[in-house]
Amino acid sequence: MKIGEFSDSFLPIVDGVGRVVYNYCETIAKKGYEVTAVVPLDKFGYRGRFPFEIIDYYSRSVPLFRQYDAGMPAFDLHYNARMKMTEFDIAHVHTPFIAGYEGIKYARERGIPLVGTFHSKYYDDFLQITGSRHVAGLGTDIIVSFYNHCDEVWAVSENSADTLRSYGYNGPLEIMPNGMMIKELNPDWKPLAKEYFKIDDDPCLLYVGQMNWKKNIAKILEACKILKDKGMEFNLIMAGKGPHEDEIKAKIKELGIEEESHLVGHILKEELLTGLYMLADLFVFPSVYDNAPMVVREAANAGTPSIVTAGSSSAETIDDGVNGFLCEDSAESIAEVIEKAMADRKKTERIGLQAKDSIPVAWDEIIDVVLDRYQYLIDKKKGS
Repeated sequence: MKIGEFSDSFLPIVDGVGRVVYNYCETIAKKGYEVTAVVPLDKFGYRGRFPFEIIDYYSRSVPLFRQYDAGMPAFDLHYNARMKMTEFDIAHVHTPFIAGYEGIKYARERGIPLVGTFHSKYYDDFLQITGSRHVAGLGTDIIVSFYNHCDEVWAVSENSADTLRSYGYNGPLEIMPNGMMIKELNPDWKPLAKEYFKIDDDPCLLYVGQMNWKKNIAKILEACKILKDKGMEFNLIMAGKGPHEDEIKAKIKELGIEEESHLVGHILKEELLTGLYMLADLFVFPSVYDNAPMVVREAANAGTPSIVTAGSSSAETIDDGVNGFLCEDSAESIAEVIEKAMADRKKTERIGLQAKDSIPVAWDEIIDVVLDRYQYLIDKKKGS
């Protein structure tokens, strides 16, 4: 089986979709199948370290989102020449934009099946960029049209499936959840992160993700203001990059929580990021935007329970008070849950262990299901 994974984001960008595509490629390759990432050109570093092929194409940075590159495959003769030489048995598109349409074009030309995964709440993205509900609605109509071109559409959670249906998609949907790379935790990573980021012994609240207001970051900051006003001592660690970093820093200053806040940027070193997960008492992730966020799984793998918003996609894996905590969509509720969790840190540690036992699912297991489904679609296409 020869597989093409198409994405508009990839290394070194480490947003959720880019990380999912990387893990698809790495795990599929380790199982002995030929897999190629078809992605915009970026600084991958030494390609020999990857167990899979990469076919990239010319790209330029996106003005409003400089952590991303917009691909221009039509202008890349080398890319087009390489694609003509490929012989994929199936194409899997992970974004309904430039890479996605490259996947559609390739699948049509070769007569192979096309899988499309719905990862993100695009209406929210369009609304944030344009400020217009009308334009955002038109954008989601285009998204639905894109997925109607696919032979099969996957959603990463029930919540994300409901979102796509709310956009007007009426076709069949398969739920194909994300996994994670479950690795051995080095006990030295926790003190390493504590020393490197200069974190004291106060309770540690961690957020990992884009520095983007759509992630409900304002409510995290306001909750911390409430806790500080009540006299609680804590560290708020925020890891990641994004378009609203400067605004978030200004909000932290406005709320008077500068001493408690540590914005550490994007962390490339695994031992430091995993060390932060291990160091944290709570992973605070109240986003209602994300579909099946990997960061909640990563926190759980480190034995750290998450606070997520009830009814969100993140909440699908959480049993409140058993393997994590649910809050309402308000700063007051987040602050209340944090306060209660920190009032009994031993119980919270036990909940973290339950999270570790119940939430992470290895990519190895997920990809076995993926490969079976790929083969089914290939056989079905050949028989039609």
